[in-house]
Amino acid sequence: ERERLQAGLGELGVGIKENFFIQRMVRHWTLRKARRQEQLVSKRLLREDSTPQEGAQDGADVVPDPLSEDEVLELLRGVQRGSEDRKRSLGRLRWALQNEDTQQKFVRLDGSMRTLTGLFTSSLADLQLEAARCLHELSHSSVPSVAEACLPVTSYLLTYLSGHSLEFTELCLYTLGNLVVESEAVRKQLLPQGIIPVLASCIQSPHEAVLEGVGYVLSQLLQAKEAPTEIIPLVLDSVFPQHMLRLVCSGLKAGMGAAVEFAWCLHYIICRHKDNVVLLALGAVPALTSLLLDLASQIPQDAPEGLELLVCPVLRCLSNLLAQTGCQGQAQDGRLLVALFLILQCFLQQHPFLIQECLWLLNNLTGECPTGCPPKPVRSLPIEHSLLAPSPSQALTVLCNVAEKGVTQCQRLLQQPLLPRLLPLLTLPDPEAVGQCLELLHLLFLHCPQVTAGRVQDYEGDGEC
Repeated sequence: ERERLQAGLGELGVGIKENFFIQRMVRHWTLRKARRQEQLVSKRLLREDSTPQEGAQDGADVVPDPLSEDEVLELLRGVQRGSEDRKRSLGRLRWALQNEDTQQKFVRLDGSMRTLTGLFTSSLADLQLEAARCLHELSHSSVPSVAEACLPVTSYLLTYLSGHSLEFTELCLYTLGNLVVESEAVRKQLLPQGIIPVLASCIQSPHEAVLEGVGYVLSQLLQAKEAPTEIIPLVLDSVFPQHMLRLVCSGLKAGMGAAVEFAWCLHYIICRHKDNVVLLALGAVPALTSLLLDLASQIPQDAPEGLELLVCPVLRCLSNLLAQTGCQGQAQDGRLLVALFLILQCFLQQHPFLIQECLWLLNNLTGECPTGCPPKPVRSLPIEHSLLAPSPSQALTVLCNVAEKGVTQCQRLLQQPLLPRLLPLLTLPDPEAVGQCLELLHLLFLHCPQVTAGRVQDYEGDGEC
């Protein structure tokens, strides 16, 4: 069946028109965090080791105990001394700053951030790197006052994005990304400082780690409440759009991490911006369609680790772009429907959340399409089995879109054992699902009254209803 579907990618054709049921998705955090908590989280930490403190067990994920104010003051005095032991003192400070209580005590000390900023801007690379690691620990705090204490260092973080060290540049990027996510004060300071042009200058870096870091910072900015008015216009006026599309669509070749980050960036722009003329003009719809076709044709039975993280935002981007008036004609590659079924088959068991994403796009592809679904995928795929169980309301909407096309499509749906799957849904506690089920049954009886009635009687006689 898989080989038959993949062969169908080269044969099918279908027209796409605007769909009455099209909806736009802005569900950022819940689903995003559910994908893979260790990668897609609100704030991230870069640590070579988690225990630089003397006597700690190597590799242990241990948070240090909070220090007293006197102990924090002693650490500060240690990094202020002009001795060869300063780097070691900075290492102990970095370890201590993994504790949020210690972080708050440190930023309250007079001159603490000034001292740390001085070391961060020093000409000694080893001290500069250790100070950057301390700032990175502070940026991960969930306490707004700690993030705002880092305000004086933001201009230096931007300046050092063109630094000599890849590790140093990466630290600066993730520190910026952590700082902008919670603090509006930090964002208001960074925007006039030119954070968007600086990030745009980094997007042509040859280093995948830098590209992924740029995508992380940008994705954090694009989720800010002021993004639609103050940030997205700046991004669209820069070189970002064409490079984001390039990196997303070459994800499997150029680097999965950067592709995932920029796919989410595109999603945040598309779902929060009223008119995506720039992205449409760059060919976003055919480009993302081509990417999904490529993924579907290459997906093995056991998908590569993390591939679902790329597929999810790409599905959302394409579905929401199809909600733009007049752009449905850009997605007329009929192979896309088959590609979606292949993706569903691949991820159905391990990543069922993708079913919902595929259903939104299927919904937008089948709505008000003059010919409905192409015949081959409808005949060859157990659509009611693979789609109805996990998400009945959305799946039923797709089936209603197909059934609405008339007698031919209803007959094709009835060639599958659809009715015994539909009738039990009428007892669900979900009013929306029941309503959609009744609508689908209405369409089936309307277009195929004799066939449908006869089959219901057969099921009743067999005791299946």
